[in-house]
Amino acid sequence: MSGFFDVYSIIFLIIAVVIFMRLGSVLGRRTGNEPSPFDPNVKPPAGARNDNVVSLPPREHGSATPADSVDLEPLAKYATPGTPAHDGLVALSKATPDFEPEHFLAGARVAYEMIVTAFAQGDRASLKSLLANDVYEGFVSAITEREGRGEATELTFVGIEESKITAAGLEGRSAHVSVRFVAELINCTRDKEGRVIEGDPTDVQTIRDAWTFARDLSSRDPNWKLVATEAV
Repeated sequence: MSGFFDVYSIIFLIIAVVIFMRLGSVLGRRTGNEPSPFDPNVKPPAGARNDNVVSLPPREHGSATPADSVDLEPLAKYATPGTPAHDGLVALSKATPDFEPEHFLAGARVAYEMIVTAFAQGDRASLKSLLANDVYEGFVSAITEREGRGEATELTFVGIEESKITAAGLEGRSAHVSVRFVAELINCTRDKEGRVIEGDPTDVQTIRDAWTFARDLSSRDPNWKLVATEAV
């Protein structure tokens, strides 16, 4: 029985020696002159390729980040460079790259007409979607008082002669833009007997208002709402 184990032990020893010799011929021997794989001064041989490395184009010195790449020239059309209004537009454009003053003004003009008309008609539902809560409460309070006196407002919106951005900026994540409107409209108020007690149903009036719109940049709602009004 012991002879049986001795024969197999010799066979396994021979196989192990053969395998070791083959491994040595395949892997080679380290001489001590090979460069360390962690040596930063060692460069790969010419023509060597590593498919796991993606070469990045060199970054130009002083290249602008997306936030700094705002085109200032178009903004000068809406506010004089160096003024607080222009600085506010620059800050707003950096915070919201999709902000375009002309597009904003177009929407502000539509909102102005809708709000003025809705207030005259007592349309609370339309006002609710366009006004901040505190402004809405003020408008509704005035409408309720008017209705309580039995009065009615007649309004014909003629058009907007001018709309100009006068201020802009950021307060935390809240963006705000102020616009001065010069509008023409026909407006009068009648009492419950139908008599004109304010305004003129045949006279075109020029109205100047300064309105401020705001939007929460952290909200998914892209709409701006009226947060302040002032007669100029």
